[in-house]
Amino acid sequence: MSFLLKNIMKLLTCLCILFVYFATPSLAQQDSTYNKKKQEDVLVDSLKKKIDKFLDISFEEKFLLFNAGLKQDSTHRSLVISGYVDAYYGYYTDSVGNNNFQKFPTIAPRSNTFGINLAQLSARYSSEKLRGILTLHYGDIPASAWSGTYNFLQEANMGIKLFKKVWFDIGFFRTHLGCESIQPRENINIGVALTTYYDPYFLSGAKLSYQATPKLLLQLNAFNGYNTFVQINNKKTYGITAIYEPTAKLLLSYNFLFSDENPDEMKRRQLRAYHDFFAIYKTQKLDMAFEANFGLQTNSQLADTTKTAFMGSATVIGKYKFTSKKAIFARCEVFDDPNDMLTGPVFNTTHQLVGLQAAAFSIGAEFKPTENSYLRIEHRYLQTTNGAKIFRYENTSNTQRLEWLFATGFWF
Repeated sequence: MSFLLKNIMKLLTCLCILFVYFATPSLAQQDSTYNKKKQEDVLVDSLKKKIDKFLDISFEEKFLLFNAGLKQDSTHRSLVISGYVDAYYGYYTDSVGNNNFQKFPTIAPRSNTFGINLAQLSARYSSEKLRGILTLHYGDIPASAWSGTYNFLQEANMGIKLFKKVWFDIGFFRTHLGCESIQPRENINIGVALTTYYDPYFLSGAKLSYQATPKLLLQLNAFNGYNTFVQINNKKTYGITAIYEPTAKLLLSYNFLFSDENPDEMKRRQLRAYHDFFAIYKTQKLDMAFEANFGLQTNSQLADTTKTAFMGSATVIGKYKFTSKKAIFARCEVFDDPNDMLTGPVFNTTHQLVGLQAAAFSIGAEFKPTENSYLRIEHRYLQTTNGAKIFRYENTSNTQRLEWLFATGFWF
């Protein structure tokens, strides 16, 4: 873990520098009570200005965001249909062949190709005591990074208001972990960080949420597994979530998942504890986010399968907005999984089986012709730090990869 600690210190230094230049969207205050019309109008207006967010915000806020300006009937019911399309061109210095996905494929997963990241259609319903969403999607993101069993289904869940401040939701969900999303419009960068790639993207199960105060949301979670719609064994994944917004400019979130990742009931249990923390800070010109992850898994070390494996990662993302239409952004990241807890096997220069240890830096620019559209360009340098030559370019194996990405998207 010495590599991780050294690079986290570097990232914290980078964070201090980026603090002057960059930042990240935060969330407005929630108010899910529709009869408080004045407060709701303020929240809706604030959320409309954050449509280019990169955080998966809470359901109540997403609902008000998509329903801004819509009239409700006497029972406070609303239904909205929305759509979103993102197209891209990508080039990678890693030869994987035509129509094959790059290593760590999510957004813009094919090289030297024009493609569609995502084409999606959503229906969202809400009333005072009932809420639900259905989102269908198609494109290279679901093809490269989504569930093979329910590939067309991004999310489908419903919620019931049990008490004044308590909701129970059940179904298929997008992840609530991390400060980057499966939907490119919710991110600052085009591609996602390694941390995001190995976070769970999708989960199926149930959530019990309690709005303890206007600034604090607490949630208990139970899912079929870590990053799966369909369970891989007879165990469930359990978790907790806490979201705290001390000011209108700052949001803090902690998430924890506990699971058994061994699909074979006859072998040793592989108990996984995964911690995710992120902070988001926003001003008029500067956006900034920091995310840190730490995980452990029993009976999982490569050298001794009876011992516990550890992993960790950290990411800093920043954005400076010259105007409401023009901005630049950057991201620093380190990822350390020496025992292949999350990453799948890779080999170093001596052909030794190791986990993924890597660092990366990205820089890019964004132009927003309208509030509901964008053009982005990005360059990324990715380097393995343990000698693993996992990339190949011009018949030579390499420990590094260069990426050039262009993306454009709009929604309604």
